[in-house]
Amino acid sequence: MTIKESELILNPDGSVYHLNLKPENIANTIIFVGDQNRVDKISKHFDSIEFETQKREFKTHTGYYKNKRISVLSTGIGPDNIDIVLNELDALVNINLQTRQPKEQTTSLNIIRVGTSGSLQADIPVDAFVLSEYGLDLNGMLHYYVIDGIRNLDIEAAFIQKTNWDSNKSTPIVIKNSAALEKKLESDKTFKGMTATAGGFYGPQGRVLRLPVQDPKLNNSMDTFDFNGIKVTNLEMETSAIYGLSKLLGHNAVSLNAIIANRATGNFSENPGKAVENLIIYTLDKIAENITD
Repeated sequence: MTIKESELILNPDGSVYHLNLKPENIANTIIFVGDQNRVDKISKHFDSIEFETQKREFKTHTGYYKNKRISVLSTGIGPDNIDIVLNELDALVNINLQTRQPKEQTTSLNIIRVGTSGSLQADIPVDAFVLSEYGLDLNGMLHYYVIDGIRNLDIEAAFIQKTNWDSNKSTPIVIKNSAALEKKLESDKTFKGMTATAGGFYGPQGRVLRLPVQDPKLNNSMDTFDFNGIKVTNLEMETSAIYGLSKLLGHNAVSLNAIIANRATGNFSENPGKAVENLIIYTLDKIAENITD
């Protein structure tokens, strides 16, 4: 099957359209960050940087940390951006961009999100690290793909019942992380649970400014959800999309978040920048120690 030019758009130099990247520009291990300014906060720890580019909010640095080749890429905010980033990264390694033919032998990337989030559980303190065992998709983007084989229907059904989920909204989807990658990144410093991924920052996360929300009790229902010990630990805007698309495309993905606020206790980190820096160093060291291409 030859992929049409309208479906896989390339720049005049042969790079993928949004990311401005060619296959040789990326490592097999890629750190995702939301904020483009965080790319430099990670790559400043590299021993060397071999490649840099930016187009719109998509900024990429590729270099070496303790002899391990790593790329760090800013995705911007939200599941729609993740749809762009993961499809174009997959095209770089699994489609021949000259012939526009999918490759017979596919490559699996290691994708690690490093972000910040607020905890929904009182026992997960500020400045802690949360490793997301599951992504809880509340935004609906994944419904545009064939996802039957990657869902966790029992958890989804329990969540729908617990929250009295409105049928006018997209049905929640629960996606497991990469168990193999989780083992390489976990430690006694990581808390685990399920990360909810909203499709927006205000109403979709229960914030009320001048607009009322459809279900003002939803956040409390999520806070108290418990399925055989699986609780919703935090709320953000990318993880479930990363997990879902990675599973569908055959990549390994894990999301790590520095907790800078605890909504249950009302606490906020005294030094959120330090919490993020600690997570960056933790992640880089784990990659260098445990991940081989």
